[in-house]
Amino acid sequence: MNVLKKALLLTLGLTPLAISGQAQETTDSVKLTRKKLYMGAGMDMAYFSTTLTETKTGGKYLSPLRFHTYAFNLSFNFNYDITNSVGLFTGINLKNIGFIQKYSVVDSTVKRRVLTLGVPLGIKVGNLSRHVFGFAGGGVDVPFNYREKGFRRRGNKDKFNEWFSERTPAIMPYVFAGVCLKPGITLKAQYYTTNFLNTSFTETVTLPGTQTTYITSPYSNYTKLNLLLLSVGFDLRYSKKSKAEPVSAEPAMRTM
Repeated sequence: MNVLKKALLLTLGLTPLAISGQAQETTDSVKLTRKKLYMGAGMDMAYFSTTLTETKTGGKYLSPLRFHTYAFNLSFNFNYDITNSVGLFTGINLKNIGFIQKYSVVDSTVKRRVLTLGVPLGIKVGNLSRHVFGFAGGGVDVPFNYREKGFRRRGNKDKFNEWFSERTPAIMPYVFAGVCLKPGITLKAQYYTTNFLNTSFTETVTLPGTQTTYITSPYSNYTKLNLLLLSVGFDLRYSKKSKAEPVSAEPAMRTM
């Protein structure tokens, strides 16, 4: 009986170890790997804007720096990480961008901006799993709404907007570069390589109080009007970063 009792106790004592070993084997049969293709979103919360301006009369200057805190530029992104250090991304962007011009002769200010829909294409290099990397690329924006507001000091404001206006180019290509810092804060610069305004645009104007009309080209004096943006925003991921994959079992080696 003592022998049977000792054997029973020994068996009971080894059972938890056997179960533990089996559970460890089950856990080891699955590994977590980082997903290469995933989705995300971006948002520029605040940005500075100006234009590199040149005129036919020889003027070269930067337009007054404008600070935007209420215009949220949104993006929906597709990301593909080639390795943990290099990745590609594209997506769809919705932007509200523009600049300010001041005319000292008549003491007036004009604010011009557009709503655009666009597609970026970029590369990112760094520690992608830790959300710390640099990025660069280019894209094309299509403006679909033009807005202009002008006013003189101590005077009335005049404003209007036009859908699919000819006052701007049909497409607005740009380049960008920036950095992303953990947990996803982005600092980015964007430069539009074409004029913000269509310098060939013409319109018919009626003199106040008369029926006399004439054709004018309000933007023809500009030879260069390239928009420059500096922004602070967020890069957000909302798809799973990792996925579970089974580990192929290796045949056990027999000992002689």
